[in-house]
Parts: sequence; structure tokens; C-alpha cells
Amino acid sequence: MPRDNLNDLVAFVTVAREGSFTRAAAKLGVSPSALSHAMRGLEQRLGLRLLARSTRSVSPTEAGETLLLSVAPRLEEIEAQLSALGDLRGKPAGTIRINASRHAVAHCLWPKLRPFLKDYPDINIEISADNRFTDIVAERFDMGIRLSESLPKDMIAVPICGPMRMVAVASPGYFESHYKPLHPNDLNQQQCINLRLPTYGGFYAWEFEKDGQALSVRVQGQLAFNDSQHSVQACLDGFGIAFVPKDMVDSYLETGQLLQVLADWCPEFAGYSLYYPNRRQHSSAFSLVINALKSHI
Repeated sequence: MPRDNLNDLVAFVTVAREGSFTRAAAKLGVSPSALSHAMRGLEQRLGLRLLARSTRSVSPTEAGETLLLSVAPRLEEIEAQLSALGDLRGKPAGTIRINASRHAVAHCLWPKLRPFLKDYPDINIEISADNRFTDIVAERFDMGIRLSESLPKDMIAVPICGPMRMVAVASPGYFESHYKPLHPNDLNQQQCINLRLPTYGGFYAWEFEKDGQALSVRVQGQLAFNDSQHSVQACLDGFGIAFVPKDMVDSYLETGQLLQVLADWCPEFAGYSLYYPNRRQHSSAFSLVINALKSHI
């Protein structure tokens, strides 16, 4: 096969997956116009239209979808083999792409990767901090990190942290003008800081449990965010009650800057797990990252 055809196939797969010449060009390090020209050349050589172009997006045609399903797995196998060759040098090397929620990155992933990266300077880590539920196969991530209870069932899962707990907290100043709730339903009379779920678009229903009784409460308030870290800051500033992972506010609870309520309604639950598709071969860099993340649970 001519070298240009192979390069153009790599470019085609990238365009088809990204659905955009601009995003694909940025990923490949070329200009959108050069990429568009290469795709037209590939279509002319094959005598088939591979991409349906519009003013806003690009999508594969029926012929393009057939080519994508055939070529993409083979290109991935080639990439895996090239990564595995690095093991023959005696130094694990390669790039590992990880998708995780922002909280998982800050409180679980980065603390474990920080010493790991110093020990393995030839291993590169690319982290995408995203609170959406991402299809790691379609987005070409090597692994993802999410709460254990919400993992796709067709993935291999590895727990990487201990149990977690959500807590309802507010500042002492807030409670100077509001009573402390004794039951989750009391939150309906409070100023609560809502959390917008990026994947589904709605507000998160606060989940409580006591003596086997589960209860979900949809709260109301003046403020809403799409990230818990901002909710914590608003909580510190006295704007209401927030419902956040306990490790995000432990230091504030210890200093008295925040006070916890409804503690008996906030049980522990399984923490984060690393997950990845069941592939036949992984590089030593991949295995080393997994071992580093699952250590010291």
C-alpha cells in the first residue's frame, strides 16, 4: 500500500471519530484545509464518497462507516504493537490516556500519579477531567475512572480507592439564620446549592439512607453549579447547604469553617474504580499505571 494511503486512512479515522475537520486537524497537527484536501484525494482514489459534509459537522457515509469499522481496529492493533516494542528497550514507555471526573482526578488519580511519574519518566499520561459519562472506547481513552456503582458492565473494573461518603454541610454563619435540618425532607425549607449533572442535564437528587430506608430529595436554592468544588466555596461563603464528597470538606470540618448535618443519613458507598475494555494485549506502561493506581487502597 502506498504510504500516502496509510496516512490518509489514519486521517480518515480521526475525522470520522471527531465529527469535525477542525478538531481532527488539531489532533493530527495539520491544517483543516490540508486535511480536507487529503480526504478528497482518498475518496477520488477509492471512487467512493466516505464523508458527508455539512456546515456544522462531518459524518461517515455508509461506505465510510464500513471502512471505519474495518480499518480502525487494525490501526489500534498497530499502535498497541508499536507501544509494546518500547518494552524491548528495558524502559517502559508510551502514552496512556485517562478519562476521569474532576473529583477523581484531584482526590484519587493525581495523588497516586505524582510519585509514579517521577519513577517512570518515559511514560506520558494524558488526563481528561470531565464530569460527563464518556464512552472511553469511542473517544479512544485507554482507561476511565468513575464511581464503582456506575461502571459499564462490559468493562474490566479495578477498585482504586476505599469507600466514600457524601455529606451535607453549611457554614456556621448560615445556621445563624436557618435551623439545622434533622431529616432529609427538612431540606425543602432550606437554601440548598444544587448540582447540575452534565450528562443528563438535570439537577442531582441528593441521596440519603438510614436503617435500610433510601430517600432522594430534589432540593431548591438560589445557586446551582456543575462542579462540586464551586459548591464548596459558595457553602463557605454562607449561601446555603451543599451535598459533596466528604474528602472535599474534611479540612473545613476540622477547623469549624463548615458544619455537617444529617450525618446519620449519609452512609458510606463504594469509591472509584478504574475500568478499561477487555483487549488481548497491553503494554507494560499500561500495566504499571494500573498497578500504581490500585495500590494503597
